[in-house]
Amino acid sequence: METAKRVIRRQFSTGSIKHSRKFNFVRSLSFDPRLVGRVRFAFGRQSSLDPNRRRRSRSPVNEGLGVPDNLDNTMQLLFMASQGDAKAVEGLLKDGVDVNSIDLDGRTALHIAACEGHVAVAKLLLSWKANVDARDRWGSTAAADAKYYGNMEVYNMLKSRGAKVPRIRKTPMAVSNPREIPEYELNPGELQFRRGEEVLKGTYQVAKWNGTKVCVKILDRESYSDPESINAFKHELEVLEKVRHPNVVQFVGAVTQNIPMMIVSEYHPKGDLGSYLQKKRLKPQKVLRFALDIARGMNYLHECKPDPIIHCDLKPKNILLDYAGQMKVAGFGLIRLSKISSNKVRLANLSSLDEVISMYSAPEIYKNEIFDRSIDAFSFGLILYEMIEGAPPFHPKSPEEVINMICVEGNRPSLKNRVKNYPSDLKELIEECWDPQTVVRPTFSEVIIRLDKIYANCAKQGRWKDTFKLPWK
Repeated sequence: METAKRVIRRQFSTGSIKHSRKFNFVRSLSFDPRLVGRVRFAFGRQSSLDPNRRRRSRSPVNEGLGVPDNLDNTMQLLFMASQGDAKAVEGLLKDGVDVNSIDLDGRTALHIAACEGHVAVAKLLLSWKANVDARDRWGSTAAADAKYYGNMEVYNMLKSRGAKVPRIRKTPMAVSNPREIPEYELNPGELQFRRGEEVLKGTYQVAKWNGTKVCVKILDRESYSDPESINAFKHELEVLEKVRHPNVVQFVGAVTQNIPMMIVSEYHPKGDLGSYLQKKRLKPQKVLRFALDIARGMNYLHECKPDPIIHCDLKPKNILLDYAGQMKVAGFGLIRLSKISSNKVRLANLSSLDEVISMYSAPEIYKNEIFDRSIDAFSFGLILYEMIEGAPPFHPKSPEEVINMICVEGNRPSLKNRVKNYPSDLKELIEECWDPQTVVRPTFSEVIIRLDKIYANCAKQGRWKDTFKLPWK
């Protein structure tokens, strides 16, 4: 018998399954053999939340044609549930078919029985411990479907078993046709937050998605009526969807067809670079390792086609550490830009200026001037300085004072601590990165070359010896 994974490989080779970044990520986390080779059939009435649901009470597949030959056991279960054939349903369950098996839309036999009003089938499925709160791809439950189609006997039966009817509001990104649902769309029912923990809007929270910890950004309630907030949400998704690199935070998916709308990305248990630097002083070898990770992630963003992704808010809080201690750039795609020329942009929304400005910002951002990719190199120079010094620029001055000193007065911090441990090339690189003249600042591809050269020279001279070993060398 052909295994599930072989079936998927065969379907990839024949083109019957579309290859995508999301599929690769999902396959690595939550392989579900129940969906292998599944064909989408419409059994009777459709989900109450399906924006393109059928108006007829029966689909052609049900009109006396019998069970199609190409249906697997799970689809036969759903077909028999739509027919109201409790005896056939029971036979399939006794043969080992999972009572909570789903089709491509995440619908169970209980969903279908609820839509059709088949009381005997619904009662049988419940006796086999069917999940009364299972949600389909649109977030609908069996109880919601039964209520929508007026099947009150089934609805009351489900309610007596503790079933919940989700309150669904139309989102600003809701589509009219299921075929238009984004490829990255996730079922909100698959996201499990800690029991008793309130889902805070506008914040990042840790949740589990199919057993894997993820980071969830939840759109706050007030944003749904604010076009600017929705446009920013859409822009962030557009950027996140197209990036994939070991040193860039991994996008998992999003919830756009249900409220609350959410963006889901990989979880980083070690936190961000800013918190890490507060706890420990970095050794020279780790400074170089972290710097290379950041530079590689930023170089990837800057080389994206057709337009570079300019971060605009590169700072230690937006650099995360994964399980292996590898740096990953995050927080990009949050600022919308207006293109002025092939390599020049400016902020599209002046109201976002206050959100962007930090002590790591380039003067061009602070003065709301036209800028290019070099603003990220400026921020990188300040971050590299902080990793060496173990403290932010001009510490312990307030962020407001530091911003004024750097962006208005044109001051730069001086390297004081342990300068003898670092080669002069590294100091020169930092000074070029934060140079007031943008043409002096190196690109990240140049930064990578120079950091690699610094390592090679130190190794050749015997500096740092065994204490300075990078994992890729």
